[in-house]
Amino acid sequence: MSEMVSLGPIGESYLREGFIIRDVADSGAHEWIVSTTARIAAEAIAAQRPAGLAESIAFLDNIHSSVSVARLNEFRVSVIQGLNSLPELRSAYFAVARPFLEEIVGNELAMQQRVNLSIQMPNDSSSLLAVHADTWSGDSAYEVVVWLPLVNCYGTKAMYLLPPAHSAEFESSFPQNAGVSSETVFAAIADRVRWLEIRCGQVMVFDQSLPHGNRVNLESETRWSMNCRFKAVFTPYGDKKLGEFFEPISLRPASRRGMSYRLPRIQ
Repeated sequence: MSEMVSLGPIGESYLREGFIIRDVADSGAHEWIVSTTARIAAEAIAAQRPAGLAESIAFLDNIHSSVSVARLNEFRVSVIQGLNSLPELRSAYFAVARPFLEEIVGNELAMQQRVNLSIQMPNDSSSLLAVHADTWSGDSAYEVVVWLPLVNCYGTKAMYLLPPAHSAEFESSFPQNAGVSSETVFAAIADRVRWLEIRCGQVMVFDQSLPHGNRVNLESETRWSMNCRFKAVFTPYGDKKLGEFFEPISLRPASRRGMSYRLPRIQ
């Protein structure tokens, strides 16, 4: 049996840490995403449209001064619906992480049809994502998540992840944790999770089979982040199928021909 090709630094880091954080691969696409999000958010509350990237980031950071927690979900849905209605969103989102995805996942990729948006205001306990791994609820282990901050994320304004070594230890005792609350699970791993500091202008690709989540945002600014799943087109799917949840984003010519080929029928 031949040896596997050695990995580059990005692949090695992903296997070791369970994630990679890098500067976005396409700064123009990133700026379009941040500025467009801020514009749509401003329109949703009849506020003045921010001018430029820095003003857009500041507007998003301080959205809690204009939108109440009671209105947050309605506001978030309005913004993400507006973003997903734009045909440019998926290609721009792919562009910010494309070379990292091609090294970690492959060069024939399927992308989630809709990009997700999270908004976590200071001291808001209604927007928590309890500790979980996406594979626990039927996602394929072959998927990765591209996580894009629209503001600087640090401390409790960021997310946490349980690194691979600790995750393997936790999973070995998984049967003992069956049926316990998510707070109990988090308490069991709290001293081993890694808080992922990531600034606006960077992007993260992480292994969604590792336990992760967030806590109450105790910082003074609102967190805005987007997430979207990617996988190699020809790897196994979980509950989320190609054509239902995923759509191809980068097929090679032979695959395009092969997927459309039909064997001639003999009458």
